[in-house]
Amino acid sequence: VHLVESGGGSVEAGGSLRLTCSVSGPTSNSYPMGWFRQSPGKEREFVAAIHYRGGHIDYANSVRGRFLLSRDGDKNTVYLQMNDLKPEDTAVYYCNADPVAGYLSPMLKGEYWGQGTQVTVSL
Repeated sequence: VHLVESGGGSVEAGGSLRLTCSVSGPTSNSYPMGWFRQSPGKEREFVAAIHYRGGHIDYANSVRGRFLLSRDGDKNTVYLQMNDLKPEDTAVYYCNADPVAGYLSPMLKGEYWGQGTQVTVSL
């Protein structure tokens, strides 16, 4: 299984970015997928995830209402649309997926990780 991320960058506060994660592998279109992020000196934290076969979507409280997670099952790709970005959103964002679990959560990280993409938000 291989996860490839893209879409990070630098933006001013209030701006938007869209992250993309494509996954390849057997039955990968049914994996739960999501995003975690990690800033220097902090633990990797949950951002958002979509359940097995594109069901329920969960968001961290810190991003709910500003970030939107979506999935294109045909392309085995998930998108994280990030709006109204804040300096505290600055982090390396990692795509995450799992071949067995039905969902991902702050307590349940998947087995597979992308390489990470940097998001920097300035005042």
